[in-house]
Amino acid sequence: MTAITATAPRAFETPSFAADFTGTGKLLRLYLRRDRIVAPLWILLLSLPLGSVYIKSLEKIYHTPADFQDYANGILSNPAELAMYGPVYNISLGATGIWKAGMFYTLIGVATILTVIRHTRADEETGRTELLASTRVGRFAGLTAALIVAYGGALATGLIGFASLAGTSVPREGSLAFGLALAASGIVFASVAAVTAQLSGSARVARGLAFAVLGLTFTLRAIGDVRSGDGPTSPLTWMSPQGWSLQVRPYAGDHFAVLGLHAVTALVLSVAAYYLLAHRDVGAGLLAERPGALAASPALSGPFGLAWRLQRGTMLAWTVALGLYGLMIGSVTNDIGKQLGSNQTIRDLITRMGGSESLEKALISYGFTMIAVGAAAYAVSTALRLHSEETTAHAETVLTGSVSRIRWVASHLGFALLGPVLALTVSGLLGGLVYGRAAGDVGAKTGQVLAAALVQVPAVWTFAALTVFLFGVLPRWTTVAWGFLTAAIAVFLLGSLSGAPQWFRDLNPFEHAPKVPGEPFTATPLIALLVVDAVLITVGLIAFRRRDLRSA
Repeated sequence: MTAITATAPRAFETPSFAADFTGTGKLLRLYLRRDRIVAPLWILLLSLPLGSVYIKSLEKIYHTPADFQDYANGILSNPAELAMYGPVYNISLGATGIWKAGMFYTLIGVATILTVIRHTRADEETGRTELLASTRVGRFAGLTAALIVAYGGALATGLIGFASLAGTSVPREGSLAFGLALAASGIVFASVAAVTAQLSGSARVARGLAFAVLGLTFTLRAIGDVRSGDGPTSPLTWMSPQGWSLQVRPYAGDHFAVLGLHAVTALVLSVAAYYLLAHRDVGAGLLAERPGALAASPALSGPFGLAWRLQRGTMLAWTVALGLYGLMIGSVTNDIGKQLGSNQTIRDLITRMGGSESLEKALISYGFTMIAVGAAAYAVSTALRLHSEETTAHAETVLTGSVSRIRWVASHLGFALLGPVLALTVSGLLGGLVYGRAAGDVGAKTGQVLAAALVQVPAVWTFAALTVFLFGVLPRWTTVAWGFLTAAIAVFLLGSLSGAPQWFRDLNPFEHAPKVPGEPFTATPLIALLVVDAVLITVGLIAFRRRDLRSA
């Protein structure tokens, strides 16, 4: 007889905690490859200018303690500048030089939020995470790799910023304090994004929640700094990570202990993110999705209604941001002479860049050129929605209906053209009203400032047109539009500061806008820019009609 022996069933092995992190290294390499262009760009833009631009430019302009004192007094007496950048804590070169870089504490938050959401919730929304989860990838691997990329980018920004500042004549201890404060702010907001990525099943909502936190903390810091002025720090400032970074006070005490607030907050938020991730399903969010309407509203009956639904949040955010910047320019224009004191060097610099011997008119022209740069960034990002809609196959779904390709492009292009006009108009009106009230002539001053804003429109449209051209002719290189905008900014700054030849400065579309109110208005360069815009858009549309659709 043959004996048959029974084998006891094997018990299922309980996954270890370490198994949840399996594949983190491979995902990290994947994320670094995907961010190989974007990450170095924001890291370098938020670090290299600190020493070479902020410190060295101020060192060339201000020479005596009296000059620095006048500069600091002008800052502390202006609520708009306090709200935008925070206070200046002493009159040393380091403290005054990096004062405007206080905005970097918020900008690095924008960069790290976008990085984390892109590699977490956005990947879940497109199905990449579920696909990877079917392989040997742990549940926490994606979030861990995303946080390593964001934290690493923030730390790299801080270290390169420290090196940039250390190469100047300012104290190294203050440079280290600023670099660490900058990195710490980015790390905190990366952790905020890690939490919001678990709350909603939509990447758009997760980004919106994270940016709402960023905006709220910026507002708390701004209100607190305006209230306190040069007095004791307001409690509202201590409720904001950006406020904590300012309270590190580089070159004005170097309070490294404040960085502990960033560390504790980032730790608590990251632990919360892992806990929330462990208690939800892949692709789902902890916030319940609201049921949609049984039928679409008439506003969504065509591509323009859909484009409005997709673009309205971005348009509102850019309009508010540029409007606040215009408000700040208007608030400082009337007192710019007092703030500069007797410093002839910076007076000459502003008049040269603004194209007028009148300091106030030159500042308006130069200031709204910089606002136009922001409006151009808005135009490019809006026009690039065409590229993202195509690569995610959303455009193919729309175009399978009775919507023509030209009509679909026009629905998004309309916002890329009209959105910046709205933002420039709002910034010009706000700036003009504040300047006019201070000068005692609201009507005339508002008209001058609004004109300075609107003459920038054709130059702004050039970058939207260039994006459409690339989208139609060279779709794989559509995002290179950001490179052209960056190059135009570099030409504008270098050409104005160094006295470069006119042919070099003419490469920048903003150079062709009349420098009103300091110069007489001339329509010829604006007409030429509009012709260029029309040609670029026409060629892009024709090329898009003739080529195949692409996908990611």
